[in-house]
Amino acid sequence: MPPPRAARRLRRTARAAALLALALLLAGGAATGCGGRATTHHKPGTSHEQASGSVGTLLTATDATGHRLREAPAQGAPEVEVTVRPDSEDGWNLQLAVKNYRFTPDSTGGAALPGAGHAHLELDGRKLARLYGPWFHLPAAQVPEGAHTLTVRLYADDHTAWAVSGKPVEGTAQLTATATAPGQAGGHSHGESPAPTSTPTPEQADRTVAITVRDGKVSPAPARTELRRGERVALRVTSDRADTLHVHGYDKELVLPAGQEATLILTADRTGLFEVETHESNLVLTQLLVR
Repeated sequence: MPPPRAARRLRRTARAAALLALALLLAGGAATGCGGRATTHHKPGTSHEQASGSVGTLLTATDATGHRLREAPAQGAPEVEVTVRPDSEDGWNLQLAVKNYRFTPDSTGGAALPGAGHAHLELDGRKLARLYGPWFHLPAAQVPEGAHTLTVRLYADDHTAWAVSGKPVEGTAQLTATATAPGQAGGHSHGESPAPTSTPTPEQADRTVAITVRDGKVSPAPARTELRRGERVALRVTSDRADTLHVHGYDKELVLPAGQEATLILTADRTGLFEVETHESNLVLTQLLVR
C-alpha cells in the first residue's frame, strides 16, 4: 500500500486526467454542433434548444408537397398575406406581408428557429419558386392564360412547413392572365413596341460554368467556382426536368425548361461564398467563391 502522501498524489493525478478527458469531450461536441455534425447555424446568442430544432411540435402530417408540418402555438404564430400588382413592363409583382416571421436566407437548410425561414410560391398547386424576402417578380411567361390561384406558404429553415391547428400557414391571391400580343408584356399594352434592349450573352461573361442535371445527378460534380469581385459569370444549365435555379445571397433566379439550356448572367459584386441550387430537386449545382 503506497504511503499517504503518494496516495494523495495519485488521486490528484486521476482527477486531473478525468477533468482533461471531460474538457476534450465537450470541445469535440462544440466543434461538431448540437446535432453531432458540423453546423454553421448555432450562432452566438442562439440557444441549444433552438439550434437543435426543437421548436414547436413536429407533426406526422405533411403539406400538399410532402413537407412535414411544424405546429406553432396559435398565439404569436407566423402569418402571411400576399398582394399581387401588375408590373408596368412584364408580369406581376408580389408583396408578402408577414407577421411574427422573418426571412433567414443565410440559414436555409439549418435547424428550425422560431418564426423564421423562407416561403414557397405555388401556382394552382405547382411550385414556382422559393422566396427569401417580401418581394418577388413573377414573369408573364410562367403564367398560362386564364384564372389562377397563387399560394404562398411559410417554411422553417429545415424545410418543415409552419402550421397552426394542423393547417399550413399560407396566404392566397387570385390572378388572371390574358393573351399577350407582340410588343406587349404581361397582357399590358403600352401603345408602342418597346425599344430593343441589349442582353448580355455568355460570350460577354468573364467566366462560363456549364452544368448538366440528369436523373437527379449534377455533372460535373458540384465544386467551387472562384471569382474576383466585379467579374461576370455565365451559369449555363441544362436540366432534364423543369426546375428553377436560385443563387443564394444574390436572390437571382432562372427558370429551367426541361431539356433546354438556360443561361443566367451574374455580376459578382458581393464577396463571400454563395450556393447555386435548384428549387424542385434541391440540388447544389456549384458554389461561387467571390474574393
